[in-house]
Amino acid sequence: MDPDSTPVVVVMGVQGCGKSTLGSLLAGALGVPFVDGDDLHPQRNRTLMAAGTPLSDDDRLPWLAAVGQRLADGGAGVVVACSALKRAYRDLLRDMAPDVVFVHPYGSKDLVAARISLREHEYMPPSLLDSQYATLEHLDAAEAGITLDLASPPLELVSSAAAFITGSRVRAHQQG
Repeated sequence: MDPDSTPVVVVMGVQGCGKSTLGSLLAGALGVPFVDGDDLHPQRNRTLMAAGTPLSDDDRLPWLAAVGQRLADGGAGVVVACSALKRAYRDLLRDMAPDVVFVHPYGSKDLVAARISLREHEYMPPSLLDSQYATLEHLDAAEAGITLDLASPPLELVSSAAAFITGSRVRAHQQG
């Protein structure tokens, strides 16, 4: 990865972990656009989730393709909020945008459930949280990314994520 290139980032995780908030703040800190992956879901997915039906892998594929395309088109840099819960989903995104870096705000199900209880979402009911945690596959050492404690204040998360992203770009250039 070229340290002079602009960052291509996915803020990933279960619903209610702060993907959109962190993603928006991080995009501002990095000087790149923010895209909320929720806006890229096809209507069928929104309808299924609103009814409390967890999405299958097949349901997610058109959405992940749209997210991957937005990442690939992110020549000026971009931060996208996208659950990217499974390694296979992240692999698909990496296939389309090889330099993508993942930022994963993570915390206990109880903490996330408490946060969800304080908000309303257009189509993501709290009842889907269990299925999201069951689906979640954490980042592994082979993936370019960082896991952050979502109990930390948002600006601290942004600072840690930005430092990691900037550092990973420099490290990749030094290794190349």
